[in-house]
Amino acid sequence: MERQKTTFMNNATADRGWVLIDVENQVVGRAASQIADILRGKHRPTYTPNTDAGDFVVVINASKLRFTGNKLLDKEYFHHTGYFGGIKSITAEKQLAKHPDRVLRDAVWGMLPKNTLSRSLIKKLKIYADSEHPHTAQNPVAVKIEGNL
Repeated sequence: MERQKTTFMNNATADRGWVLIDVENQVVGRAASQIADILRGKHRPTYTPNTDAGDFVVVINASKLRFTGNKLLDKEYFHHTGYFGGIKSITAEKQLAKHPDRVLRDAVWGMLPKNTLSRSLIKKLKIYADSEHPHTAQNPVAVKIEGNL
C-alpha cells in the first residue's frame, strides 16, 4: 500500500505573491486579522506554521479606517522614549490623523506570533495612507476582505 506524503513548505519552495487590499471604511481589527492570515500564509493549503510562506501585502487607504464604539476617542497608543518618566500616549483619533499606517501596523503586529518569524512577516506588510503605492511593478492581485459592519 502506498502512503501519502506530507509536504512541508520551506523558504526555497515558498511561492510568494503580492496582494493589494483596500481598507477604505473597514474596521481596524477585522481588517488586521485577515491581513495577518495572508502574511502567515494561512489562506494556502500548503500552510506550514514554522515557515514564512505568506504573501506580500500592500494596503491602501489606511487613513480611511474605522473604529467601532468609542475607541476613536478612548483608545490610546503608548510608547516610551527611553528616558526616566518618558512614557508617551496618543489617542487613536490623533494617531489615525497623524500616522494612519501605525494604527494598522500595530493591530497586525499584535495578531502575529511573538517570535523571530513575526519580525520577518511584518516586513512584508506595506501600508499607505492614500490610494497611491509604488508597487505596481509587482502586479499585486486585488483581494476583497470581508467583515465590514
